[in-house]
Amino acid sequence: MASRSRPTAATAALPSALGVALAVVLALGGCAAPPGPPPLGDDDSVRAAQQLLTDRCLARQGLTPPRPGQRPGGEGEQREVADALFGAGEAELAQELPTGFVVRAHTDGCLAGAQRALYGDQERWFRASTVVNNLKAIAAHEDRSLAAVRDDHRADVTAHDRLRAHAVERATTLLDKEKKPS
Repeated sequence: MASRSRPTAATAALPSALGVALAVVLALGGCAAPPGPPPLGDDDSVRAAQQLLTDRCLARQGLTPPRPGQRPGGEGEQREVADALFGAGEAELAQELPTGFVVRAHTDGCLAGAQRALYGDQERWFRASTVVNNLKAIAAHEDRSLAAVRDDHRADVTAHDRLRAHAVERATTLLDKEKKPS
């Protein structure tokens, strides 16, 4: 019959000492590389990519992109930046809503260019997003449930979701390329 030896104080402490050492190694191993910024959500990715694209467009025209808290230049410079960013002259796109409101947008300007780059089809995006962004107002105007109005505008909601997914994919690709060293 084999005899069992009783653990001594030194051998009894060994498993807990190994556990502490392992915990320290794992903790230090996790600290070896600082964590990067958290990944952006879909909306933030699209906004960041749109900002990047509009800033590049303005810079190509020799204009300084506007930033919150910055003092804008003179009135002439403000008008030049606004025209370059949002488009000039008469708006080329218009969408009348069931509420009677008409939403208009330009197809020229840096913002329109960024929308084309991200969504692929600026006009389809403008029409779908205008309706989808106003579904609550339409429901209130027509005194109907939001679900019923969404159902009536199912094609717009589907187009909006498809174009938005396209923009998220393009934004992610653009931002990933931007992070990589040249």
